[in-house]
Amino acid sequence: MTSRTSRTLLAAAAAALLVPVLTTAPARADRGSHGGPGGGHGHHALTQLRTPLVVGHRGASGHRPEHTLASYQKAIELGADYVEPDLVSTKDGVLVARHENEISGTTDVADHPEFADRKTTKVIDGRPVTGWFTEDFTLAELKTLRARERIPALRPANAQYDGRFEIPTFDEILACLGEINATRALGGLPLIGVYPETKHPSHFTSIGLSLEQPLLAALKQGLGRAPVFIQSFEVDNLRRLRRECDHPLVQLMSAEGGPCDEPGRSYAQMATASGLAQVAEYAQAVGVQKSMVLAEGEDGALAATGLVPAAQAAGLGVHAWTFRAENAFLPRCLQQGDAPAAHGDLAAEVRAFHAAGVEGFFCDHPQLARAALDAA
Repeated sequence: MTSRTSRTLLAAAAAALLVPVLTTAPARADRGSHGGPGGGHGHHALTQLRTPLVVGHRGASGHRPEHTLASYQKAIELGADYVEPDLVSTKDGVLVARHENEISGTTDVADHPEFADRKTTKVIDGRPVTGWFTEDFTLAELKTLRARERIPALRPANAQYDGRFEIPTFDEILACLGEINATRALGGLPLIGVYPETKHPSHFTSIGLSLEQPLLAALKQGLGRAPVFIQSFEVDNLRRLRRECDHPLVQLMSAEGGPCDEPGRSYAQMATASGLAQVAEYAQAVGVQKSMVLAEGEDGALAATGLVPAAQAAGLGVHAWTFRAENAFLPRCLQQGDAPAAHGDLAAEVRAFHAAGVEGFFCDHPQLARAALDAA
């Protein structure tokens, strides 16, 4: 085959992938009338591609600095089914990928004297945060910064990439994904999905930089046939998204605290049978901290909490975060050696959560989760 013919076929495949199709986003099989996929909201039934799902957490952040195109590309190379960009806004309303809108820990912004006067303190989700914030920079200014490894003490190998990568926009991530999926389509491989999280949506709405409309516009323009989930720790923006799109939504929950837009409500309350029934009115799944599924006892053993069957009874899928190979992030019974940065038995942890009914795994080391699940 000539290179010209190859380019023609690739272009044709890419063009086909750019046709917006919202009915192919995979999550779970139809769950009937509970408000989950195929439920009573007029949502499209969701076609399942591969379950359980491996989500490249911030890309393959165990291998490359998080939220960089290199990290997302590495996640796909290592077997992730989805890549997860956390989205915040620039001053000029462009969505970019950072875990937080405060960027001193993941970029070299502190080394730029021209931005020294932008260091400030803001109240984010009810607590004071000091540093540099994406909403105080234009996209052009952010593009002068370079990414850094967030936890170099645990991931020194990642620090060798400090200074190499830009902060990507959501549009750039979707374009990269589109190119990869065009090639995969030609080879008959399943498409890689995108699993964006809106970070601090109430904060951004309060300063006139709402995340939801730019997110939906970008997905409509650049998603194509790739599957998608949209996630948030807040509630109101998910309810609004439910009215405006058919993409499957995921209510995030942590073991402590609650949604900042509903200060009188805790995630523990949302994880009860009645709370999960309310979540199922607008979401298809919950994305929960690991300890909400299997809790570590005083003896170090893991015990089921009952959240998975309760969520399933409400018609919700259960995805869990975050699976990391380093001892520092593993339960004591699965750590190997004493060094926090040494790798423990992540495969055993993944298998335990899979046996507990978890269907989606946010993982910094996608290849380890994928291998463990494929062997289960």
